[in-house]
Amino acid sequence: MKIGNIEFGPRPLFLAPMEDVTDIGFRMLCKRFGAAMVYTEFVSAEALVRSVQSTVNKLTISDEERPVGIQIYGRDTDAMVEAARIVEQAGPDLIDLNFGCPVKKVAGKGAGAGMLQNIPLMLDITRRVVDAVRLPVTVKTRLGWDSDHLVITELAEQLQDCGIAALTIHGRTRAQMYTGQADWSLIGEIKNNPRIKIPIIGNGDITSAEEAQQAFNRYGVDAVMIGRATFGRPWIFGETSRTSSLTLSDKIDILIEMLNINVERIDEYRGILHTRRHLAATPIFKGIPDFRQTRIAMLRAETVAELTAILEDIRKRLTEQTIES
Repeated sequence: MKIGNIEFGPRPLFLAPMEDVTDIGFRMLCKRFGAAMVYTEFVSAEALVRSVQSTVNKLTISDEERPVGIQIYGRDTDAMVEAARIVEQAGPDLIDLNFGCPVKKVAGKGAGAGMLQNIPLMLDITRRVVDAVRLPVTVKTRLGWDSDHLVITELAEQLQDCGIAALTIHGRTRAQMYTGQADWSLIGEIKNNPRIKIPIIGNGDITSAEEAQQAFNRYGVDAVMIGRATFGRPWIFGETSRTSSLTLSDKIDILIEMLNINVERIDEYRGILHTRRHLAATPIFKGIPDFRQTRIAMLRAETVAELTAILEDIRKRLTEQTIES
């Protein structure tokens, strides 16, 4: 599988771009555990053009995480073109256009999945960005605005005609947000459309590496992108029920490392905030008896020392349970 000049091995797994999640520390951990491609948090084109510092900071990438893509979103053609040029100077391996984010503050303003209600503008932005930069340009979108407007079959060909190097499809409509089940059947139909020549990347409801392999087998996609299932679980990319070599203690070490990376990269207060989402979502604490108070304490901790002590106590409890069983 190949995007532009970027060569991937067989059946690659990609880390989805996610706001407040795919910062550089988390991307590097996912890369370590087998993510073939990682993406930054999505970047507002208008904020980037205005040089908003918090947005500019999202362009920071490391050679250790390559190949890495920077994803931009917006609804103004000129701003998207200018933002793409700025992003190109940051040196990613590709630029991804976000036409799939369903949240109200993005889609409600016509950007992200909001573009599914204005296909001519989406295509104009795509064409103009492709022409403006030398890097491969890819697109991430959804099946359509709602179940009455499943436009993805025709849209995939139109986007390909604009010159994109790959297309990622989340198997939901904007109206679904993240509810219901992702429909991979349409993704499979597009992949098997003989007129489609670019790589098709499937996304939606993949919660394990084994489910990703099933998607490859069933739908023939070129790559699988994993999103929410990575929260608190960067090791998912190399994990299967038969081959996982990480112990619970190893996984706690990884969460502590994530905490330290975030604190070092930002500061103690905000580094802890960045880590809480992962601590709240990680599956390794599931099933621990009488865990509610520990969870509350973990999510209220305000210092690295306090949070690390709680995680070490959890490690001790898990070790003791294993010995007893």
